[in-house]
Amino acid sequence: MQTVYEFTLPKGYVDSAGEVHKRGKMRLATAGDEISATRDPRVLSNPSYLTIVILSKVITELEGMDMVTPTTMERLFTADLAFLQDMYQRINDVEVPELSVVCPDCGKCYKVPLNFTTED
Repeated sequence: MQTVYEFTLPKGYVDSAGEVHKRGKMRLATAGDEISATRDPRVLSNPSYLTIVILSKVITELEGMDMVTPTTMERLFTADLAFLQDMYQRINDVEVPELSVVCPDCGKCYKVPLNFTTED
């Protein structure tokens, strides 16, 4: 069973030195991740902050960064946050994330695993 998924952010996280970080890894969430996030004081005072806290727990790597924190998540571009929210929903869904595709040559339909890595 796959528990860690690689991704490439559409825009990228820009650190304080102006360096852009795009590639990373997200692991499947545990019940403990979601429970502890709901108890976070920032979430208790602002329920919208739940996404930020959970993503900071399940994103295990962001290239060139020592660690991913809620502050890191706050500084993402909205396109990247939306991308990660979608990815989180898809990989933590009951079904394996797949896309239906049609071969342009023969017209046959196939199911292929969803790849969160984008090419530049």
